[in-house]
Amino acid sequence: MNHSVAEETPSVGKYDLITELAKGFVQENGSTVVGIGDDAAVLSPSSEYVVTSSKVFLENVHFDLTYVPLQYLGYKAVTVVCSDILAMNAIPTQLSVNVAISNRFDLKAVQDLLDGVATGCENLHVDITGLDITTSRRDLIVSVSATGECEPAHLVRRQGAAENELICVSGDFAAAYAGLLLLEREKKVFDENPGVQPDFAGQDYLLQRQLRPEARLDIIEALRREDIIPTAMTNVSDGMAAALMQICRASNTGAVIFEERIPMTELTFNTLRHFSIVHTVAALNGGDDYELMFTIKQADFERIKNVANVSIVGYIKEKAYGCQLMTNDNHQIEIKAQGFSKMQNHA
Repeated sequence: MNHSVAEETPSVGKYDLITELAKGFVQENGSTVVGIGDDAAVLSPSSEYVVTSSKVFLENVHFDLTYVPLQYLGYKAVTVVCSDILAMNAIPTQLSVNVAISNRFDLKAVQDLLDGVATGCENLHVDITGLDITTSRRDLIVSVSATGECEPAHLVRRQGAAENELICVSGDFAAAYAGLLLLEREKKVFDENPGVQPDFAGQDYLLQRQLRPEARLDIIEALRREDIIPTAMTNVSDGMAAALMQICRASNTGAVIFEERIPMTELTFNTLRHFSIVHTVAALNGGDDYELMFTIKQADFERIKNVANVSIVGYIKEKAYGCQLMTNDNHQIEIKAQGFSKMQNHA
């Protein structure tokens, strides 16, 4: 399952390497004045608000190279940081990446990592405006920062939800967590017997959701087409419970979501059952979904039906109500965010 590494990295000048790697990066945004190749990037955003986010990914803390291909790592890094930009109802436009890498890795490994970054940026129409590579003693470290643009009228924060508004989510949940369970299971088998091939038959969707998640630019674009501006929004990276509580805490409200409305694929449900994990618990407290949770006014109910891959899962209540889950058998359970303790999670 592990990728190959070199005994030592071939000798090449740092700046020559960066120049060579940067040749394939194409600028798409008019707000990018100067990209890679100078002392700093120069941006000229057309909107009044510039939105930024940054993340650091540490080997054996946030990712395991036993089963994470370097191309997928680069792609996922872009997804994670750009998802935070999208959660502000902003559009990501530029990204810079810093890599600390040891002589465990050859030049192809560096290229694979940055190929993943480039693909992720291309899919989101994001310009790579910064690239630096330095040496680490052993572990791989990837730091990614993103910049986005947003008109003031479109900016959405976690605060802003009001009583009786609808709670919406994009996509489906717990598939990434189920994929992680599969990868960890096969890693254990591999550690005990390296000759055994991993068994992932029929599980491609779950592995994709864990290793190569997608940032939901499509949802933000669809909301704009329908002229819907959410009243509050957040990125779902630590499970639905944490996201819901973040919105309620910031908005000074309570909420109720309905178990029967939580979107989940049959494959995810069956895989979680195989691991003896309650599917609702995984949806509420799993991680790495990188979906969006947002609230809308009742007046937008008809228009939200035109936005594909969005589910209404509940509504906002008064603060005294707290955050509650209405189960399939009509029991009410207080929602508490347990968080996601596995390595791949990011806040």
